[in-house]
Amino acid sequence: MSLRIYNVMSRQKEEFVPLTPGAVKMYACGITVSGDAHVGHAYQSVVFDVITRYLAYRGYDVTYVRNYTDVDDNIIKNANAIGVDPMQFAEEHIVTTDAQMDALGNNRPTVMARATRCIDDIIEFIKKLIDGGHAYVADTGDVYFKLDTFPGYGKLSHINLDKNEIAVRKDTEPGKQNELDFALWKSAKPGEIYWESPWGRGRPGWHIECSAMNMRFLGEQIDIHGGGRDLIFPHHENEIAQTESVTGKPFAKYWVHCGLVKINGQKMSKSLGNGILLRDMLAQYDADTIRFALLRNTYSNDIDITDDFFPVAHRHVYRMYSTLAAAKDADKSKVDDTKTAQKIAEITAEFESAMDDNFNTSHLIANAFGWFDFIDAELRKPQPTYDLNAIGEHIVKLFGVLNILQQDATKYVADTKMEFLRAKDISEDFINERIAERARAKQERDFARSDAVRDELLAMGLSIRDTPTGTVWDVKL
Repeated sequence: MSLRIYNVMSRQKEEFVPLTPGAVKMYACGITVSGDAHVGHAYQSVVFDVITRYLAYRGYDVTYVRNYTDVDDNIIKNANAIGVDPMQFAEEHIVTTDAQMDALGNNRPTVMARATRCIDDIIEFIKKLIDGGHAYVADTGDVYFKLDTFPGYGKLSHINLDKNEIAVRKDTEPGKQNELDFALWKSAKPGEIYWESPWGRGRPGWHIECSAMNMRFLGEQIDIHGGGRDLIFPHHENEIAQTESVTGKPFAKYWVHCGLVKINGQKMSKSLGNGILLRDMLAQYDADTIRFALLRNTYSNDIDITDDFFPVAHRHVYRMYSTLAAAKDADKSKVDDTKTAQKIAEITAEFESAMDDNFNTSHLIANAFGWFDFIDAELRKPQPTYDLNAIGEHIVKLFGVLNILQQDATKYVADTKMEFLRAKDISEDFINERIAERARAKQERDFARSDAVRDELLAMGLSIRDTPTGTVWDVKL
């Protein structure tokens, strides 16, 4: 089966055929560092990290460019509010965000582009637009894209200009010739950060940054362009207009957008004060749990973070690690290598089928529940006929594409248990004493007392299980 990607431009799944065989050029719009990174940033970054990893798994040589917008109105406003230089403000937030994305388990992109390091590229790009009759300089020193010179405008978002589907604010931009034109270069206000340009002191508009950085690092055409669905219009629509006006070629072959984040059914927004900061997520949950929770969703759908969103994911991740840890010690005396190889091939086929279907991590994880159910069922047999450790190790290898289950399973289980006991102020000695008490009660055939001990531990969030080698305890997250 070949990889198929949902292309927002055509509104259908298409077979993925890169511009250059064996190579992929991908650009994803990153973060405007006007504040701390939040769960929406985490979601988008994890989605494109996984896409990059799967393309590499499929054998492609991937060049992945992701940008930081490190100068804009909000950065300047927020920096001024606390009395620091806007460039220092942006730099500190970039350093912090990079560290948080690393902790989240994302690979660094091939190139982390920054708008302020590409000012010359941006100015040259604007010059080409002006020279081609696609942009003009207003009396104010601002430069605008002339929208009526690009008849294909709206082809990504499917917005119809004739039906006035675009909301505009002509009163705030008096230098525009047409209310639909958008800014490429903004003249500097007194006291603002600026760069010198042929049109006077100023700074780039938001949309032109990505067109110029794409051109610098990836060339005139790319395979995949992506970001959050909120960027389709106007940001990506404007990128298309700018880039294709300069090159005369289709900009991106596939447009990929992930859904938006809701919190308990409400849109996440500053006005509602319901955002979840990435640093707070990382302080409460490990990267496996966060990634698992986010990737259970189909990337193109909105994601709703309810109160049990991460706790449920944590329980699933812990169960998977527990199964992997148990599989290490499974009996191998009756193992059938042929049956094991067939099971591994079956799992691989299910994995690739899900991921080839538009990177369907939701379907993949649903399949994985079945894989772990299979291992658990085999573990309950006195002598499994499959090499369960080999199967578990293969699942771990496949899950490297999601960057989940990559920790040592035995250590993860032990650490989670100890963290649970510390939070509940329970000692391991106490648990062992209660297990010994239950054993004495069973030996004395006092089953009521035995059951009472079991129920006492259950009430504390602890489960016990009798095995041929003794009674073992576990935590119920």
